[in-house]
Amino acid sequence: METLILIGLIGGLITGISPCILPMLPVIFFAGGIQGARPGSGEGTDGSSAAAGEGSSSAAPSASLFAGAPGAVRIDGRGNVAVADRPKAGTGGDSVSLSGGKNGKGGKSTAGDKPVKEVSARRKSLRPYLVISGLVVSFSFFTLLGSLILNALGLPQDLLRWVGLSLLAIIGVGMIVPRLEEIIERPFQRIAAMGARRGSARQDRGAFLLGLGLGVLYVPCAGPVLAAITVAGATGNIGADTVALTVSFAVGAAIPLLIFALAGRRVAERVGAFKRHTKGIRIFGGVTMILLAIGLAFNLPQYLQRALPDYTGSLQSQINESDTVQEALDLGGLVTDENRLLSNCTNGASELESCGPAPQLSGINNWFNTPGDEALNLSDLKQEGKVVLVDFWAYSCINCQRAIPHVNAWYDQYKDVGKGFEVIGVHTPEFAFERETRNVVAGAEQLGVTYPVAQDNAYSTWTKYRNRYWPAQYLIDSDGTVRHIRFGEGGYENTEKLVRELLEQANPGVELPAETTVDDGTPQDATTPETYFSSTKVVNYSGEQDYKSGDFTVNPDQPKDTFSLGGSWTLDPQGATAAADGAAVQLAYSGTNVFTVLGGEGTVKATVKDADGKVVETKDIKVTGNPNLYPVLEGDAATTGTVELELPQDVQVFTFTFG
Repeated sequence: METLILIGLIGGLITGISPCILPMLPVIFFAGGIQGARPGSGEGTDGSSAAAGEGSSSAAPSASLFAGAPGAVRIDGRGNVAVADRPKAGTGGDSVSLSGGKNGKGGKSTAGDKPVKEVSARRKSLRPYLVISGLVVSFSFFTLLGSLILNALGLPQDLLRWVGLSLLAIIGVGMIVPRLEEIIERPFQRIAAMGARRGSARQDRGAFLLGLGLGVLYVPCAGPVLAAITVAGATGNIGADTVALTVSFAVGAAIPLLIFALAGRRVAERVGAFKRHTKGIRIFGGVTMILLAIGLAFNLPQYLQRALPDYTGSLQSQINESDTVQEALDLGGLVTDENRLLSNCTNGASELESCGPAPQLSGINNWFNTPGDEALNLSDLKQEGKVVLVDFWAYSCINCQRAIPHVNAWYDQYKDVGKGFEVIGVHTPEFAFERETRNVVAGAEQLGVTYPVAQDNAYSTWTKYRNRYWPAQYLIDSDGTVRHIRFGEGGYENTEKLVRELLEQANPGVELPAETTVDDGTPQDATTPETYFSSTKVVNYSGEQDYKSGDFTVNPDQPKDTFSLGGSWTLDPQGATAAADGAAVQLAYSGTNVFTVLGGEGTVKATVKDADGKVVETKDIKVTGNPNLYPVLEGDAATTGTVELELPQDVQVFTFTFG
C-alpha cells in the first residue's frame, strides 16, 4: 500500500501543476486565498490600517461565504475586530460601537445596547486549508462512488457536474450581492460551520462546503493513476488499496492548489489595496466565478489548455512507462487475486510464459456463433483439454479489422486439431453504436468471423483481464493457464508459433497442419493518429472555430495530421452530424490507407489530393444503415495529402483511421 500511496502522491502532484488545473485557479485564489486574509491586515506604509477610521466607508464587509448572515463588523487601528450580536427584531439598527482604544473608551453604543465582543484578528484563518480539504474529500468520494450512486438512483451521469456548476454560479452571485448570500446561506448554516474553530475568523465558515462543491467540478488530466481510479469506480471493485490510491492522488493534486490559495491570502494581507478595495475585489471575484461556471458549462477552458504546451508531458510519460507503476496500478483494470499473475506476462514475448489461471468470462450481455447462442465457460473448455485464444476487439476498430483475418485463419486451421482450438472474440464497444447486438452481428459477418463472440458492453471481462487495448490477445493452454499476451497489432507469426506449441503440448504426437499464410497489414510507416469527432473526445481538431455545434469554415492552412469542418454541424459525444447539405470535412493525413466510420443515409463525396494540392482520386461513398467503416483511400505506399468529404444532411461521421 505504501507504494500505491507514493504513486498516487506523485501522480497527483504532476496533475496539480499541469494545464488541466487552470480552471480551478481563479476560484482558489479568490474564495480560498483572498477571503482567508486576516481582517486588519494589508496596512499601508504609514502603519495605519486600511480599514481603520470611525465611520469609514471603506471598512471591509464580512468576507464570509455561507457564513451566517453578515454581522456588523469594524476594525480598529490595532487590527482588532468588534462584532455585535445581531439585534433582535424591534431593537433598532444594527450599528456597533468602535473601540477607541484598548479599553474601548469613546465608542458609540449600539441602538439595541448589545454587548460588543472583541476577537483577535491576528489569528490566521484556516479558510485555504478548509477549502482544499473539502475538495479532497469530495473528489475522492464522487470519483469512486458517484457513478455507482447515480446508476442506483437512475439519475443521469452528468448530474453532479451540473450541481457543481450551479453551486459555483450561486456562490459568485452571493459574492456580488451580500444580501442574496444571506438568503442563500440560511439552509446551510449548520453545514457552514463545519471546520470553523471556536472564536476563529468568520470567513472560515462555509469554506469546507465550498471545497465540497469544487471537488465535483475538479477534472484533472487523465493519466495512469486516474485511469486506475476511474475503472475502480466504474466497476465497483473498491478496496482499501483503491481508496488509499484515490485519496493520495487527490492530496497530491491539491497541494499546488493549497500553495496557490496561501499565496493569495498572503498577497491580500500584504497589499493594502486589497483592503481598501474589498468591495470591488469581492465583486470581481464573484464575476470571475460566474464566468468560470459558464465557461465550464460550455467546455471553454479546454481550448486554453490545448493552446498551452504540455509542460508536464515528459514527467507523465515517465510515470506511464514505469514498470513499477504499471504493476502497482494495473492500467486498464483492477488487480485481484484472480488476475494478479497476469503481470508475469511480457507483451508480445517470443516464448511461452506462465501468467496464472485465466480469469473467467463475466458480465457478458449476449453470445453468438455458439450452439444455441449459449454461453461458453473456460472451466468447461479446460476440462475438454482445449487451447483457447481470448481476443478483445470492436467491429469498427481498423486495428482489429487488420488483425481478424489472422484470427479467422488460425481458427479455421486449428479448431479440429487434437482436442481442439477455441477462439472467443470478446467484443468490448468503443462507441455507443457498438453496443447494439445487431450491429455487432453484422460487423462480425462482414469480417468473416465464425468463432464464438461474447458481448462485453459493461467492460466486465475487459477489466478482469486488465486489458486496455483493441485488439488484445490472451493465449490460454489446455490447463487453463495464460501463457502469452499480445497488445495491439502485429506479431502474428510469433502468436501462431506459440499456438502450435500449445497444441503439441496438449496433444502429444499430434500432426499439425501447415502454418497459415495471411499478409501482415500492420502499418510500417508513420501514420496519422486515429482521429475522433466526439464532442467530448475530439482528437486532432485544428479548425477556425471552437469545436461546438454551429457553423464552421475549413482551415485554409490545415496542419499535418489534423482536421477541420466546414458548413453546419451538430456535435455530440459520439461524433458529428451534418446539419445541412454540403457539410465538409478536411483532413491532412499521412498513411497508405484512410478509412472513416460513417452513419445515416446518403452519398458522401470524397476527394483525395496530394501534398501539392493536385486531385488524385474522387469517389462517391454510399452510406446506408448502421454506422460502419468505409474506405476513402486504399494505396500501395505511404503518402501525405488532404482528404475532403462533402456530406449530405443527417449523415454522421465518427472517426478516421489509417493504415
